[in-house]
Amino acid sequence: MRRGIFFSFLCFVSMYSAGQELESKIIQGYGKIRNYEDIEVQPDSELEYKMVFDLKSEKEKDGVNEGLVKIARTLNLLGAAHIEPSKIKIVAAIHGGATPLALKEDKYQEKYGKPNPNLELMRLLREQGVELFVCAQATAAMGIADSDLNSFVKPALSALIVLSNYQLNGYALLP
Repeated sequence: MRRGIFFSFLCFVSMYSAGQELESKIIQGYGKIRNYEDIEVQPDSELEYKMVFDLKSEKEKDGVNEGLVKIARTLNLLGAAHIEPSKIKIVAAIHGGATPLALKEDKYQEKYGKPNPNLELMRLLREQGVELFVCAQATAAMGIADSDLNSFVKPALSALIVLSNYQLNGYALLP
């Protein structure tokens, strides 16, 4: 009897978890999500998703910057809900400990002795229209020249200006 109950439980768990596979359909390989169709709060297809992300930590997740992964996850969540790409506007302000992710390959290699693990993810984000701005105050403080920056980022006067300008224009701030 106990074996039968245990076996039934295992079947139930495997059936339930089979529908809960991690996926990353929009940003392949990054920001994996579980898609739930029958859940109370879902993205609203009538809204325009205007978000500005504050990337200031060097903390990594799955080998890349955690803030970039969060942006990928957001795109995967919105994509799974069939939100039109034209209704998604995402900007990131890169500064503080996250600043080195803006380095191009050779400069990152020179400084850290390894390839820049963020370049592929930044390329995928840019392909989805994500604007990546790096704080010129932070790059100056770290001795990073504009010529040291990879092609996926654009210098901005400061992260403070990026964050305030976009919030004043209706973008939600996401840490």
